[in-house]
Amino acid sequence: MPILVAVVNAEDVATFERCISVGGVALFPADTVYGLATEPESKEGVRRLYRLKGRRPDKPAAVMFFRLELALAALPELPGPTAGAARALLPGPVTLLLPNPTHRYPLACGPTPGVLGLRVPKLEGELTALTGVRWPILQSSANLSEGAEARRIDEVDERIRAGVDMILDGGELPGTPSTVVDLSGYHEDGSHRIVRAGAMSVETVRQRLLEAVR
Repeated sequence: MPILVAVVNAEDVATFERCISVGGVALFPADTVYGLATEPESKEGVRRLYRLKGRRPDKPAAVMFFRLELALAALPELPGPTAGAARALLPGPVTLLLPNPTHRYPLACGPTPGVLGLRVPKLEGELTALTGVRWPILQSSANLSEGAEARRIDEVDERIRAGVDMILDGGELPGTPSTVVDLSGYHEDGSHRIVRAGAMSVETVRQRLLEAVR
């Protein structure tokens, strides 16, 4: 039986970090929908997470940090313009596809090790305690492959709930997945591409990127 935590506080965050650090799989709330998390370097943790979702093992996931400064410190080779674009968009309900020349977090990258998906959620209210998480996670939405995302714990498939090691219940979430923005070529020509529309509007993405270069 997984550990079920109904209120997210500093003690629960510490338990979440311990779960992740040993390659466990946790069900957790973000600023969009519920997700699954594991240690980005744990092959067994990643295999378990993918099995729970019924996800193809060659499909990329994303690495999530809970504070922007931790993300940028972990990716020091990001080109200056791309780091500036990340600061303009994060934290927030976006997944950024970034150049990854040193092939960091290969288990999250699938067949494209030169591109890394990055998430830094904007956590407020009852979820603020999660900003204390220092450990990066490999994360994917907590739904069966091609299934609907969950805004509440009871919307997560019972097989997933039964298969994780820990459940953090953050109540009802907005329910719209993150917008996926491809910035892999941004450092070369300032281009970006919306791969998936989502919680951050296309206009907001465009405006923030424009402001980043002013």
